[in-house]
Amino acid sequence: MEGLDDAKRCSRCKQNKPRAAFARNKAVRDGLQAYCRECAAAYHQARQLAKGKNVRPPVETPEGHKFCRRCGVIKPHSEWHRNATASDGLSTSCKACRAQKGRADHLKRSYGLTEAQRDAMVVSQRGLCVICLNAPAVHVDHCHKTGRVRGVLCFNCNSAIGKLGDDPDAVRRAAAYLEGNSWKPILVAPGVYQLPS
Repeated sequence: MEGLDDAKRCSRCKQNKPRAAFARNKAVRDGLQAYCRECAAAYHQARQLAKGKNVRPPVETPEGHKFCRRCGVIKPHSEWHRNATASDGLSTSCKACRAQKGRADHLKRSYGLTEAQRDAMVVSQRGLCVICLNAPAVHVDHCHKTGRVRGVLCFNCNSAIGKLGDDPDAVRRAAAYLEGNSWKPILVAPGVYQLPS
């Protein structure tokens, strides 16, 4: 009988629904929850209320849309990442909010900075990269040995000093080269070269 493999009966509302209407559950033989996503959400909300927890009321949305509690906007399903374990099959935050949270988490985890601290640094630099004084400052620069944040640079300048190994002597030699003062390294001691004067 064609179509039966594509449907499942919800044990709460007793309706046959497409398999996509059920969240996954590896512990069950067919790999799907017993309740459809709608019933699972209603059941969860009722349980939370019974426990005395503060439950946010559902927001009415058109078909194919979802309300993002982080930004407060109703967006189409295409603006959400998939989450097979969620009751509606979608992430709890829209793609834009998840990306913004990911950037904030990266700043905190990698540099110990909040977005406000980073923004204050950019303002103190007048919004410009402190090396080229031309492009907008968008990339946090830090010392790879100490982890200390030095400033906010443009992509090109941040990449350039990284490719020069964060070595001040290499940067000085590059500056001398650009000024037309090419020089041949003079070995003073093992591994130590004399810089141009």
